[in-house]
Order: sequence, then C-alpha cells, then structure tokens
Amino acid sequence: MPIIAIIGGQWGDEGKGKVVDFAASSADVVCRFCGGPNAGHTVVNPQGEFKMHLIPSGIFYPGAKCIIGSGVALDLDILLSEIEELRARGIDMGRLLVSSRCHIIMPYHILLDELEERERGGEALGTTKRGIGPCYVDRVARRGLKMSDLTDKQRLKTRLEFILRQENAILEKLYGAPPLDLSPLYQTYCHYGERLSPLVKDTEEVMDESLREGKKVILEGAQGTLLDIDFGTYPYVTSTSTTAGGACIGAGVSPQKLDRVVGVFKSYTTRVGNGPMPTELKDETGKIIRERASEFGTTTGRPRRCGWLDTVAARYSIRINGMDTIALTRLDILDSFPSLKVGIGYEIKGKQLDHFPPSTALLSECTPLYEELPGWQTSTTQARSFHDLPSRAQGFVEALERILACPVGLISVGPHRDQTILRDGYSFWP
Repeated sequence: MPIIAIIGGQWGDEGKGKVVDFAASSADVVCRFCGGPNAGHTVVNPQGEFKMHLIPSGIFYPGAKCIIGSGVALDLDILLSEIEELRARGIDMGRLLVSSRCHIIMPYHILLDELEERERGGEALGTTKRGIGPCYVDRVARRGLKMSDLTDKQRLKTRLEFILRQENAILEKLYGAPPLDLSPLYQTYCHYGERLSPLVKDTEEVMDESLREGKKVILEGAQGTLLDIDFGTYPYVTSTSTTAGGACIGAGVSPQKLDRVVGVFKSYTTRVGNGPMPTELKDETGKIIRERASEFGTTTGRPRRCGWLDTVAARYSIRINGMDTIALTRLDILDSFPSLKVGIGYEIKGKQLDHFPPSTALLSECTPLYEELPGWQTSTTQARSFHDLPSRAQGFVEALERILACPVGLISVGPHRDQTILRDGYSFWP
C-alpha cells in the first residue's frame, strides 16, 4: 500500500503541480489535503496549460481517482467553475470525489477577509482575500458549514439562521458593513448541494479501501511548509497545516501508512505577500529571476518576491516533514547567470545562526550568509538525464545535496512533462 506525500518546502509556488502531475502517471489515487482556492497549481501537459485551485493535479490521468480531502476549504463557485472548465476541455471529471467533511467558504468569509485586511492597515498579512482564514476560524469555533450540511435542506437552513446571526453581528457592529440576507444565501447553497451531491463521499473510507487494495496513493500539498499555521513564519502564514503531518490529517489516513515524503524546492526562493524573506533580492538580479520565470501568482497575479535559495529554511523544512528526497524545480531559470549564491546561514546582531529561528521578529533581523557557486551559462532545457546537464549544473545539484543532507531525486528543467529528469535508480514509489 505505497503512499507518498508531495510537500512544498518553501513559501509555496515551488512547482508542486508539475511534480504531482508527473508522479501521478503511475498513481491510482491523488488526494489534495489542505488549503483552498488561495493556492494555485499550474500544470502543462499535451492537453494544454491548466491553472487549478482546488482540483488535484492528477485529474489528467484516466486511471487516477482524485479526492478533495477534508482539510481543504471549498469555495463552491470556484469548484464548479473549475469542473466545468476542465470538462469543456475534454477532461473526464467522473473520477472526482469531495470529502463530506470539507468546510465551505461562505460569502461572509470573503467579506470578513477583505475587511480584516483593511483594518490591519500597515500590518496587513497580504492574504489572497479568498476567505480562507475566516473559514478556518469558524471551523475551530465550531460554527462552520461542511459539505455534509448541504445534503439536508432543513438542517442547512437551521444552521445558516444560527450562523448568520453571529456573522452579521460582526459585519455590522465591528466593521459597519451591511448584513447578508438569509433567503438568497440559503437558496444558492441548496442549489450547490443539488449539483455537487453526487461527488460528496466519506472519502476517508475510499482512501482506506484503496490502501487495503494496495493502490498507489499521492497526498498533494498546497502552499508550502514555511506558510504552515504552526511551523511557518507566523502570523504571515496560511490557516491550515501544509506539512506531512497535516497531509495525514487532511486526507484522513494514519501516519503509520505514510511511506515517503517528497519535498519540492525551487532552485531559488520566492514569496508572495508580506513577512520576512532573508535571501530576497530587491535588485536587478531579483527582477531578472522574476521576469525570466514569470513569477506572478497563479491565484492573484501578484509579482512574487524573488531571491537566492535559502538552505537554512530548506533544512528546517526537511526536518519538520521528514523528507526522504527532494524534487528540485526550475533549474533552467538559473541557466544564464555567471555565478550563483546559496544562503547557508544567517547573521543576527553580529552572531552567526545556522538554524531557522522560531520567531518571525528574529527572522526579519537576519542577514543571509552565502556560498557562491559557479554558473553554467548553458541551456539545460533539453537535458533528459543528470549526465546531460552541464558539469557545473551537476555540481550545483550535488552542492545542494551536501548542504541539505538530502538526495535530489527529480530535477525539472522546464514546464513540460518531458522536461523532467529522474536521477539514476530513483522512483517515487518505495
């Protein structure tokens, strides 16, 4: 019963969509376990380019059952739009299942997200304003709505009446915003329930049955480890657990069944939104990386902050997740640089620090210490094996393995499936 988790090792946007799409060619089940429509996965395959926010990246393989796990926050309008768009492009959506335990992002969550960010002013977190945070607040406060609530119209109405009294009180009294009406909200979500009910299952049972049958299962992460609600750069984080531990919770499987954790890292570092990023480049080099790699958010279109690879943060992610191997993406973006830098430590108040600090305040005071490596100034996009890479590109990968004490099993040198190098002897599956 092989089961692997594919986890972002940085601040998200590492290329997990491509890695999951590549690995899913031999998978039976792909389960998205966390996040919401604030996460965007871009997949390029023979059928075209696809930008998805909720549907698992394994949807393009006819043999893969795709599950949206209980840890995902669902905007039902976005979900239905994605389903219809993929169906219109010839993708079979009959393999998609949605956990009955998924929490629903409601219109008041989106309003509250916008109002809270505005209220923070200069201390704004830089959220996508998609309602993710307020949805998870209601989840923890035990007043959220789940997919299972949509299957019983009387229960839905009773729950909405109760919840809306509280949400409207916050909107009116705290923010001076107009209240939401019950009737149109109720009718809209009754309609959503009717359209989506065939997909809603106790997917934890589906997962368990698949594992008992020896199926190959991928747990697909969203965002990245450094945005984890517990272990990320709090408060500049997402509202859910993005780590391997969160994978088991969000998919509804026992941690004992997890066989392998694959960490996805870019060959440089990016971040969207606010919060410290020690290796950020605010100069021409950072601009070149951004423009060459089209580093703009899949969800918001915001320009991503770019910098050299931060191996202090990467070692922390590897440890927190128990990563067995690394999938290194976007190596080709570094092709033209005569020399490269890799952050190997921090300096703070005259003292060297070789570990990732637990305090965001401390991290914001850190100055990176670099190791400089020679560039290769040759295109890697046609390489299909490790030995096809320029010798200096091979040396860059081997230097990362030395610094991170973790093997690099996969290297991506472009957006297409065939622009993927598997190291000799490496397989996703144990």
